[in-house]
Amino acid sequence: MCTSIIFSPNKHYFGRNFDYEISYGQEVAITPRNFNLEFRKLKNIQTHYAIIGIADVADNYPLYFDAANEKGLGMAGLAYAGNAYYQEEIPGKDNVTSFEIIPWILGQAQNIDEAKNLLKNANVVNISFTKNMPTSPLHWLLADKSGKSIVVEPDKDGLHIYDNPAGVLTNNPTFPKQLFNLNNYQEVSPSVHKNTLAPGLKLDNYSRALASHNLPGGMDSSSRFVRATFAKFHAPTNSTTEEETVNNYFHILHAVEQPKGLDEVAPNSYEYTIYTDCANLEDGLFYYTTYDNKQINQVNMNKENLDSSNLICYKMNDKIKFNKQN
Repeated sequence: MCTSIIFSPNKHYFGRNFDYEISYGQEVAITPRNFNLEFRKLKNIQTHYAIIGIADVADNYPLYFDAANEKGLGMAGLAYAGNAYYQEEIPGKDNVTSFEIIPWILGQAQNIDEAKNLLKNANVVNISFTKNMPTSPLHWLLADKSGKSIVVEPDKDGLHIYDNPAGVLTNNPTFPKQLFNLNNYQEVSPSVHKNTLAPGLKLDNYSRALASHNLPGGMDSSSRFVRATFAKFHAPTNSTTEEETVNNYFHILHAVEQPKGLDEVAPNSYEYTIYTDCANLEDGLFYYTTYDNKQINQVNMNKENLDSSNLICYKMNDKIKFNKQN
């Protein structure tokens, strides 16, 4: 269960909340241009665009949860349990696994249009990374520095690609149903509540924010989709510094984060927001917070040797630290 957005106040910021009940030891991983990208059913790609994101690095392979490339294209994989369907290999198709699709797209495509062209012949195949690491049921949000975004969903009847005017993705149901559900919340507003129930009848605005009274507040994916859309479309867009803009971005996603103890997935096991991240698609700056460390951490991919052939990894700063003022 996760939430991903593209936020475009002046520049473009892409990322997600990663919500799950266990951590995978994920790291900030930079895949430089000459790292040999290997694929199970496709030719290796020796030279490609540099990529930065959050990955579980296994056997020197970056299993990206989400990432962005140096050209300003971002991609995130979110849980799509019960709907995701991975096909058998089809001759003549670009047969790519679910764990390969992020580097496959980001290594080759500069923008949404180029990603769409790659996806026209793509077939997401049912191959696990290892026997002990089975496939995860996923769908994907992609966005670029024009502000465009699309959703890619591997359903039983094939791979569907949807333009995404909301720039938001969570989990089930299918994206068209999530988008349609926004119609039910058109009256939600950050403004002063207006009496349209009984015009002429004196009613009391007894609290601020009454116009947001019907905003759904659950941890479920439909509620988070609506709430993230509301927060994103009303977030400040007039910030003048990178710090202010990034701070606004994180507040959008923290508005839909999951605290421990509120989403039970098994007895005494709870899903929670393990990390939140943000890629500045123009400048190659990558930011993240974790459940235990709300300080915004930055990794600048431009400070690394992007022509290297070796992965560059940073352990995530996940320790609680108090700023003691006395």
